[in-house]
Amino acid sequence: MRDVFHYFKARWALVVFGGAAVLLIPFVAYLGGQSVALGWYTSLMLGFVLLLLLFFDGRRYIARLRLMRTISMHTGALPEALPAPQDALEKEYQAVIRTLVQRQVETNRALETAQDENLSYYTLWVHQIKTPIAAMRLVLQGSGCAEAGVLRQELFKVERYAELALQYVKLREIANDLVIERCDLGRIVRESVKKYGLLFVYKGLSAEIAPLDLAVVSDAKWLGFILEQLISNAVKYTNAGGVKIFAENACLVIEDSGIGIRAEDLPRIFEKGYTGYNGRVDTRASGVGLYLTRQVADALAIRLEVRSVPGRGTRVALAFPDADTFRFRE
Repeated sequence: MRDVFHYFKARWALVVFGGAAVLLIPFVAYLGGQSVALGWYTSLMLGFVLLLLLFFDGRRYIARLRLMRTISMHTGALPEALPAPQDALEKEYQAVIRTLVQRQVETNRALETAQDENLSYYTLWVHQIKTPIAAMRLVLQGSGCAEAGVLRQELFKVERYAELALQYVKLREIANDLVIERCDLGRIVRESVKKYGLLFVYKGLSAEIAPLDLAVVSDAKWLGFILEQLISNAVKYTNAGGVKIFAENACLVIEDSGIGIRAEDLPRIFEKGYTGYNGRVDTRASGVGLYLTRQVADALAIRLEVRSVPGRGTRVALAFPDADTFRFRE
């Protein structure tokens, strides 16, 4: 019904003119002393022709209107899908549309090229920065002074930040990088904790890993990335006690005794750039780590559930998908 209204709104001049003509014919016949009955008969014939015209023209108009709505939902094929113009004005409108679409395509290509160049640069930078990091680590290994220990700790953080930048670049095409297979969860957890062993030692924190005889269907590398980010956050915001990792109800749980997360911050911790109250206290927080964690978890169909009590710690549970969710290598 709305389309019919749009049609009459577009053809209002024709409707008004036709209606006026139908009414004027018997009126003019009356004023001229002609047969009024003949005038009404002429008006009836004219009205019938007008209704036929409005019916067929309206049907064509509504069909084209609905076609244009469909085309507008698939703008990628817009220039080829446009119907043949009915007059010179519509032809010019379509010419304007094609010009705008072409400019949009060219702009998108330019943006994609610039973005690819930036990604290539960032990837190259991350790989190149690993060389001086490795060299500094070798130098520090031969030193036993207290300052060397602090430098080793900070150098480890620099290396982790570089890895995070590389994963951020790869996240754009993570689907092409996934290798889904049965993974030994216990081995991945132990390797992830081992990477942060240095920080556990320097902060005097304990790391308790319960037996994890559990195989999950996932990508070992990206699952390790998720665990590393969660363990990193646990160590970063824990000053006493430690981190416990165990299985519960077919879920992997990472639990710390840190400062916790405020209730108002919990719903937003996975948002890009959001740091919350803890991030304002620790100005080094970027709000990127947990954002990447959620993106990777979504790609692996892993459900994350976070519970926290300020001052008592944080608990993160990872629920893994069923084997039928992915096609994987045995």
